[in-house]
Amino acid sequence: MKKVFAFVMAACMAATMFVGCAPKKGGEEEARVIKVGTSGPLTGGNAMYGNAVANGLKLAFEEINAKGGLQFEVNAQDDEGDTEKAVNAYTTLRDWGMQIMAGPTTSAAAAATAAECASDRVFMMTPSASDVSVIAAGDNIFQICFTDPNQGIGSADYISQHNLGTAIGVIYDSSNPYSTGIYEKFQERAGEIGLNVVAVEAFTEDNKADLTTQVTKCQAAGCDLIFLPIYAAEATQVLTYADKIGYTPKFFGCDGLDGILAVEGFDPALAEGVMLLTPFDATATDEKTQNFVKNYTEKFGIAPNQFAADAYDVAYVIAAACEAGKVTPDMTAEQICDILVEQVLSMSFDGLTGEGMQWSEDGAVSKEPKAVKIENGVYVGIE
Repeated sequence: MKKVFAFVMAACMAATMFVGCAPKKGGEEEARVIKVGTSGPLTGGNAMYGNAVANGLKLAFEEINAKGGLQFEVNAQDDEGDTEKAVNAYTTLRDWGMQIMAGPTTSAAAAATAAECASDRVFMMTPSASDVSVIAAGDNIFQICFTDPNQGIGSADYISQHNLGTAIGVIYDSSNPYSTGIYEKFQERAGEIGLNVVAVEAFTEDNKADLTTQVTKCQAAGCDLIFLPIYAAEATQVLTYADKIGYTPKFFGCDGLDGILAVEGFDPALAEGVMLLTPFDATATDEKTQNFVKNYTEKFGIAPNQFAADAYDVAYVIAAACEAGKVTPDMTAEQICDILVEQVLSMSFDGLTGEGMQWSEDGAVSKEPKAVKIENGVYVGIE
């Protein structure tokens, strides 16, 4: 989630990326593989998220394949975070023979794809699309990320419990379901627990290139903390302009801020002190996290963010469910879907992003977020 941003990697990626293939002998596959599809923004302003998901899946399935047993192949399509392109990507993946969907990355694209997966009975687990509309599409749609309402509620509770601000401002994207979903629950919870929200400033996809007005209004309202349920690229504008005008409130965000240190052209020093809730702390000292960070960094030349970690967990959930349900590569997507739904609803999974993860009938996961703070250019876990 830190160090050098991977735009160069994104530019080098083809629209279709095949990873985690089965072992070959003499140029031929020794055994058929289970085909897993994903899509996300592999190019453009949100490429840090899509590439992290694709890389997390790639690393996990390569590890899984190396152990023998069931073999998996991944096809990652570039949907640019666009709903129409996401549906087109889904069609491409189905034509390829996809049996399981591990994605998409962003909420709007995932909601459109979830409708297709529900209609075709393709099992889908998204690493990072957190809007509740995604899992509402069908009983075969699951999330491994926190839902937007949970992030909004959790952020309000954390800010209140730790007395982080006496006058709260919010800057959010009213045209984005991710940002809006978090903001609405944050605002609702803030009212319930007495957080003093004194400024709420919105922007949209059409005017997000200039957020100076939103920052200025928060300053005028006397906000000593600004809640940012937005993506990293937009957050860098807020931090840069606040620094320019000498405005120094605390900044608190959600998982969309993960990766802010790697945004091209942004001075990471301006993110000093930024706090966020995330399911993954790359500085954690447990062996599982340390091995993942080491292997990911060595393979891709950049430290993993929570999108990569969630995708890594998705791959291992899929593999565990396939093994437990005795899935074979010759099964149809519909057959695999029924097996995986049953297995996921009955499993408890220990991963990078949570211990004892379980899923409810509506497809939502239960796990606890971690609070991290940026100090000296790295993420540090905080209580």
